[in-house]
Amino acid sequence: MRLLRNIGTYSIMIGKVFGRFTRWSVMKGLIIKEIDSLIIGSIGIVSFISFFVGGVVAIQTALNLNNPLLPKNLIGFATRQSVILEFAPTFISVIMAGKVGSFITSSLGTMRVTEQIDALKVMGINTYNYLIFPKIVALLLYPFIITISMFLGIFGGYVASIYGGFCSSGDFIEGIQLDFIPFHVSYAFVKTAFFAFILATIPSYHGYFLKGGALEVGKASTTSFVWTSVLIIVTNYIITQLLLTS
Repeated sequence: MRLLRNIGTYSIMIGKVFGRFTRWSVMKGLIIKEIDSLIIGSIGIVSFISFFVGGVVAIQTALNLNNPLLPKNLIGFATRQSVILEFAPTFISVIMAGKVGSFITSSLGTMRVTEQIDALKVMGINTYNYLIFPKIVALLLYPFIITISMFLGIFGGYVASIYGGFCSSGDFIEGIQLDFIPFHVSYAFVKTAFFAFILATIPSYHGYFLKGGALEVGKASTTSFVWTSVLIIVTNYIITQLLLTS
């Protein structure tokens, strides 16, 4: 019953986000600020994780190719498939649920605790649109983050394979090109679009409707991360069933 009530409140929130809009002259600055915090501020950690996890995927693939009859280009093939299909869109999104999601929840939760949201309402501002809409727009650039993750993941696998002596540069590049299906990239970006909306709205919900004091801000951030991660994984399963198995 409580879950249904929360879903109803969430739906109402989404409707109000796209209700009475804030003036563009004000909204523009808010959007730029959110892009800097949520997108540009995440490039470093995403790049670092993508490069090294791509390397680990390549090394593990190479170590499992015990049969000498198996071609070495399978290392590049497996790295490409792992990074594009799951690692970049899904694994990075779960990480972003911790970084970006917690930031959104804690910032809105702090505003709620310090009554800044109430002050904005008194001023006649649509706080849903003013506070949440810029985050949704900023995360429209989330595919840019995933593109970087894909490139660096595959590049990390390439570096690990070459310098680890597992295969030659030609074998790895041949594996990257082997049986390439462009739809897999489209599938990854479709998932990314859904994940971006989840990353923007679920943490905003937990921060905006926070009740209590400063202690609850931390609890709300944890709850936000859990629910965002769960929804990302469930959405990933549903989209995979619809797009790859149909």
